[in-house]
Amino acid sequence: MKLSEIKAILPTLHNVEFQLENGTFVPEHFHVTEVGIITKNFIDCGGVVRSERAVNFQLWNANDYEHRLKPGKLLSIIKLSEEKLGIEDLEIEVEYQSDTIGRYDLEIKGGTFILKSKTTACLAPDACGIPSEKLTKNLAELPVNQASCCTPGSGCC
Repeated sequence: MKLSEIKAILPTLHNVEFQLENGTFVPEHFHVTEVGIITKNFIDCGGVVRSERAVNFQLWNANDYEHRLKPGKLLSIIKLSEEKLGIEDLEIEVEYQSDTIGRYDLEIKGGTFILKSKTTACLAPDACGIPSEKLTKNLAELPVNQASCCTPGSGCC
C-alpha cells in the first residue's frame, strides 16, 4: 500500500485497527511512534548495486490502555512527516514487535489494516546457479535401458 492510499482511506474510517495475518489484532491502545523514510542501499549476491526506499510506520504497544489513535490523528502525523521530512508517495512498511521487530507490508480489508508478512528472496538467482523452477519428469516417459532392467530370470536379484 502506498502512502497516498492510506491517506485516502483514513478519512473514511471510525477507528484505526491493525491485524496480523494470523488473525491477531494489534492491541487497540498502540502508538505510532515513528513515521519516516527508510533507504536501503546494497549489493546483491550477483554484484548488482540496488536501492530501496519505503515509508516506515512503527507501531508500539504501550501500557497506556486509555490511548486510542483516531484516523484524523494518524493523518495529521502523516502530513507532518511529509512536510518535515519530504516524504514521497512510497510503499509503506510497518514495524511491529512480537518476539522481535517484524517488518510487514500493508493492505486494507474491510476497514482493518492487515500486516502482511514479508519474505526474503535471492535477487540474482542466475548468478547463484539457483534454478528458476524445480524440474519435474514423468517416470513413465524416461528411457529404459533394457540391459540394466531387472526382470525375472535376468540374474539381477
